[in-house]
Amino acid sequence: MISFQKEKYSEKQIHSMLNPLLSEWFKEKFDSFTEPQKYSIPNIHNKQNTLVSAVTGSGKTLSAFTAVLNELINLSENNQLENKVYAVYISPLRALNNDIKRNLLEPLNEIEKKFELKQKQEIAETKKEINKLKKELKELEKNKKQLKNKEKESIKNKIKEKELVSGKTLSQKQKLKPKKLDIRIGVRTGDTTQSERALMARKVPHILITTPESLAIMLNAPKFRENFRESQWLIIDEIHALANNKRGSHLSISMERLQKLSPKITRIGLSATIAPIKEIARFLVGLEKGKTRNCRIIEAKLEKKLNLKVLSPLPNFIDVTQEQVQEKLYELLDKLIQDHKTTLIFTNTRSATERIVHHLKEKFPKNYSANIDAHHSSLSRTHRLNTEERLKKGELKVVVSSTSLELGIDIGFIDLVVLLGSPKSVARALQRVGRSGHKLHDEIKGRLIVMDRDDLIECSVLLKNAVEHKIDRIQVPKNPLDVLSQQIYGIAIEESQKVEEVYQLIIQAYPFSSLKRSSFYEIIDYLSGKFTSLENRHVYAKIWFDEETGFIGKRGKMARIIYMTNIGTIPDEARVTVKIKEHKIGSIDEGFLERLKRGDVFILGGQSYEFRYAQGMTAQVITAYQRPPTVPSWFSEMLPLSFDLALDIGKFRELIGQKFKLKKPEKEIKNLIRKYVYVEENAVNAIYEYFKEQFLFLEMPSQKKLLIEVFSEGNMRHAIFHSLYGRRVNDALSRAYAFALSKLIHKDVELSITDNGFVLSVNTKLPLDKMLKSVTSSELKKILVFAIEKTEVLNRRFRHCAVRSLMILRSYKGRTKTAGRQQMASRLLISAVRRIDNNFPILNEARREVLEDLMDIENAEKVLQGIESGLIETKIIFSDIPSPFAFNLFLQGRMDVMKMEDKIQFLKRLHEQIQERIKSK
Repeated sequence: MISFQKEKYSEKQIHSMLNPLLSEWFKEKFDSFTEPQKYSIPNIHNKQNTLVSAVTGSGKTLSAFTAVLNELINLSENNQLENKVYAVYISPLRALNNDIKRNLLEPLNEIEKKFELKQKQEIAETKKEINKLKKELKELEKNKKQLKNKEKESIKNKIKEKELVSGKTLSQKQKLKPKKLDIRIGVRTGDTTQSERALMARKVPHILITTPESLAIMLNAPKFRENFRESQWLIIDEIHALANNKRGSHLSISMERLQKLSPKITRIGLSATIAPIKEIARFLVGLEKGKTRNCRIIEAKLEKKLNLKVLSPLPNFIDVTQEQVQEKLYELLDKLIQDHKTTLIFTNTRSATERIVHHLKEKFPKNYSANIDAHHSSLSRTHRLNTEERLKKGELKVVVSSTSLELGIDIGFIDLVVLLGSPKSVARALQRVGRSGHKLHDEIKGRLIVMDRDDLIECSVLLKNAVEHKIDRIQVPKNPLDVLSQQIYGIAIEESQKVEEVYQLIIQAYPFSSLKRSSFYEIIDYLSGKFTSLENRHVYAKIWFDEETGFIGKRGKMARIIYMTNIGTIPDEARVTVKIKEHKIGSIDEGFLERLKRGDVFILGGQSYEFRYAQGMTAQVITAYQRPPTVPSWFSEMLPLSFDLALDIGKFRELIGQKFKLKKPEKEIKNLIRKYVYVEENAVNAIYEYFKEQFLFLEMPSQKKLLIEVFSEGNMRHAIFHSLYGRRVNDALSRAYAFALSKLIHKDVELSITDNGFVLSVNTKLPLDKMLKSVTSSELKKILVFAIEKTEVLNRRFRHCAVRSLMILRSYKGRTKTAGRQQMASRLLISAVRRIDNNFPILNEARREVLEDLMDIENAEKVLQGIESGLIETKIIFSDIPSPFAFNLFLQGRMDVMKMEDKIQFLKRLHEQIQERIKSK
């Protein structure tokens, strides 16, 4: 049963549970326990599964480890500490693992000193008492020669009692008692050396800090896995960063395998603010006999003051030049940085990170030289670690990052976090700004800088939700079959066992709790080599399956090595070479390539190219003269707007739109904006003017009104869908509508997608009514499966799934297969698989990943159901120029070919035309 912890324990109650050494250390180190600790320490001490959700710097990590350290100190004092793993700590980041070790060693070393001092005091006190008794005996013998034998014997017995401790004399006691607590902490990741692993096997860490992948490897190491028997605690840190991806799905089965070894293990989850919290709890604890295991949820109240503001470098974004935009942006950034000790700036792309660092250095050379640095995933590990270390030491005034510093690595004191542009989700915004004020009672200080009107509205609603603690929900992937294949192989290697028992173990993991038996046996068939034709593509049986006895087991002497060298779920990524026939043009990111479909236009090196097809890691293109791009170059890096936040922005639009129907709406609308979102007066005016222009020129789209705006540009006709549902939902809807439209007109359809909507463009008439009717919620999945069947996105995702399911081996007999060679093998393999069965499980998994994880088919279906039921009105309006809300939708692809100055002038001209139309009405 999942339940919320309502009872808060007192300081006295918690201290009474703790070993005196640990209790004393806490009192010396902290004024009091934090909110998460007051709710969670006794639960964990009493071995209750617990999920702690709280902001960064609230002491939640120590909440988990207090009970662990307490137990280990007690065992060590009583000389009962065994050579085995008592606690397993899992984190998604290697860097975070090293942090945790350092943060645990500090209290342990301090407690160690207290322990040594306590021993010395005990021994000294005992010696003192013995000497006192001996002296007393001597005095009695000296002064009273007639001392009775009885009295003499009594004193001698007292001396003997003092000398005897557990049947040992004082000198023996000194040898017997450990001089140190000797609580061992070890880190096991992919970076751990062979010699360190060998030492770990001899002197097993009592607290083992590791990653999901390394845990899976250790569970398959015959000798080391025995150290997990009777482990008492499993701690999953940053669980919110694992639950919503395949890495978490893989971990969920490893947790069940660990539970099988240690049936009484207590699971502890540590999470940033996240929703839905019960879903995360279910992911943490899994199921037993078909029922969710017990779990206590602790949602700690925010003890820190939240100081958040939306800032705009300019009062409006229309009547300005590019120079003014750049000048004001960097002036604002410089002022914010100089007014604070240490500032962390988050951008949404790696390229923007580098650009900000470069421009700050260039514009303010006196302020920035060695005291500024960039931090993102494309930089080397050495560079990132060096930046983190310099940040901790206070050597850096400002660090600019994309997403790599979001999770809870200890980076020292940060007193301001700047978010440049919308972070696209409330949870991510809180995670980022939570990097400031890392200590308990520090203020969380964040500033969101907006660069256009859509960004202003998005960030304003996001800030409102953050302040009101309304968090967007994450989705846990369901039944990923490629992950299942990998884990079944590992289980078969572990020992021969009944296949039905394996199935029962798998469905205890929450992501696989709804796994059908038929799907499970399809994977068993693939792994046991039932499809012999796959051997032509070098895919051989991994396990044996005896259908009569119902047992499975490993096949081949190299099974364990193959498994351990190919484990994991994170795909290899690489740069893709772009060519016109044999002539090399440049390269693009693989994530960008998978977004392209035949006919798409993109910019590379300032020139337009039309994508034709890809082969391995080469993309073939042709020149596309005077054609605007349909996919912007930064598209693959951009974070998608969450569906929940998108709906709230749509709701805000609807509220404002209703007020415009009043006779004199300005005053009431501005008051509503002030009350509804927490923004400054400049922003209130900017939001009002933007909405007013849209309302007067056309109509106000919202979450209840899907506005389709149609206009012509030369021989091209554009249908702009104002579908503010986030990019993942729009990706699904736009592909389905584009596929349906192409079937109706027998021509390719150009497609451009944003968080706020999408654009369909063709050079013929648009039969929109027919197109809209042909895409229904019940048929959406079928349409999308057809739509993605011959696309790069499916080809690439199939490769990822084939590697995870071990159809393609990244490493074999010491040789590593590059991403390019994997892709070539995948291209041949996907054809072979289709010949066997178009519903082959790993191919189906690639489709599921595209539709459910990359896109958001579930919420896209909800939108279509809303249209079908009449809850969402669909309205087609014809216009000769795009409306104000359509500016950014229409301009998205063109931003790559337009200079920023041209873009601003273009927007200005459109804005002037809009104003003229409004006046003429």
